[in-house]
Amino acid sequence: MRLVESFGRFPIAVTTPNVMRAAFDLRSHFSLSYWDAAILESARSLGCEVVLSEDLGDGVDYAGVRVENPFRNV
Repeated sequence: MRLVESFGRFPIAVTTPNVMRAAFDLRSHFSLSYWDAAILESARSLGCEVVLSEDLGDGVDYAGVRVENPFRNV
């Protein structure tokens, strides 16, 4: 129960029509899957500048949201 309660400190991104449209645009521009683009646009909507991912290009700036691979030095 404490673990679930601890999640409350993190903001939640709402998938609005604007976020979805932006994700479709990002998908087309960078040849991403819709779901990867939606993650990036959801992060942008929360003001994130960096997203941790082992699946997207490490160090790539996706229109203002940079991806870092947290496992690159492991």
